[in-house]
Amino acid sequence: MCPKDAIEMVVDHQQRLYVPQLDREKCNECGLCFNVCPGYGVDFKQLNLDTFGKEPEDILMGNYLNCYFGYATDHDIRYDSTSGGVVTALLIFALEQGLIDGALVTRMRGGRPLEPQPFIARTRDEIISASKSKYCPVPVNIALKEILEAREGQRFAVVGLPCHIQGIRKAEMVSRKLRERIPLHLGLFCVHTSTFCLMDFLLQKYGIGKEDVAQFHFRGRGWPGHAVMQAKNGRAKYVPLAKWLPWHTLGFFIPKRCTFCSDGLAELADISFGDAWLPDLAFDKVGRSLIICRNEIAEQVLLGLVSQGRARVEKTDASKVVRAQRGLLYQKKKSLTARISLFHRNMRQPDYSLGSDVLDYICAIYQHYNHSIVSSHPFIQRILERTPVEIVRLYNLPWYAISKIQIKRVIKNRYGVHKS
Repeated sequence: MCPKDAIEMVVDHQQRLYVPQLDREKCNECGLCFNVCPGYGVDFKQLNLDTFGKEPEDILMGNYLNCYFGYATDHDIRYDSTSGGVVTALLIFALEQGLIDGALVTRMRGGRPLEPQPFIARTRDEIISASKSKYCPVPVNIALKEILEAREGQRFAVVGLPCHIQGIRKAEMVSRKLRERIPLHLGLFCVHTSTFCLMDFLLQKYGIGKEDVAQFHFRGRGWPGHAVMQAKNGRAKYVPLAKWLPWHTLGFFIPKRCTFCSDGLAELADISFGDAWLPDLAFDKVGRSLIICRNEIAEQVLLGLVSQGRARVEKTDASKVVRAQRGLLYQKKKSLTARISLFHRNMRQPDYSLGSDVLDYICAIYQHYNHSIVSSHPFIQRILERTPVEIVRLYNLPWYAISKIQIKRVIKNRYGVHKS
């Protein structure tokens, strides 16, 4: 968004994430970068009014029209995506129908497989190349420049995490051109990202040198999927999600800003997607997406996809969405006040009217310990590399049990349902 091209996103090799690098000779101190940065702050009330014309009635879900479970009918797309392949199928449909001229998506860079590459996909194959989630820092918004410089009349979809969508919505408030060129915002559920330390850790744990990596994917190969780490000599490791995800979910490698984010379901997107973590859907080993349509545009595009037989969907209710993502929502809503009051005292606290009790404060301290002490100490990291995942699951059990109890109370109070 910088009119002077004075900012570049670069990797800080100590923090192992992207940071802005400022060219002070070019900068005219207009403040635009600060105003559109979601890391600085997000006015959810104003952005909801600007995007949907109203504040959300459901503080857990945000504004929405309908919720669905669904999947792409193209087996290859469905099997090789994170959960159901609906994002990929919907983008291809929108492109072929002329609704968009391209989509801002992310793939791992060719020749540098450990580096994410946000880019504008303009063909079916390019869209497919960007399937699967990336559990690492991704500077999605750098590709907005290409959208702003595109030919007059071209329109684009954008795919991003909640923070990416927040930044794009803030940018649209100050750039009419950007708003006119992005008719479709696709948001991905996110509890938090991990720094590049997670990739370093997994490669070290499974014995593949960074310089020898030919391919790295976190998800795909069915559901819930496998991480694929392939060396240049053809040797490959296929690690089931259950074997590596605990290293991510425990927050060992979490960026600090993620610990006070309040948006897990991409509430400012037109349509949001995530995993359907429900016991009655565990039989599905190919993949099924949880879909939240937040406005009429998204609803029409999704139902158009279904009418052409490219996807199948089944309507569900908000309580199932909340149960399917209870850990995420506990992290983002119920325990947030405790976390901010303990470790981010100067930050304004969102009012979710959920309250915080002693269990929330225990969880906040537990996460802070993982982030600040465990993951930052090289000696402890070496121990973790040799620790069986079963031990890590036991370590995670108290947090999981508390989060389940706490969000279960919220679900009961708000939706009148008792199922876990």
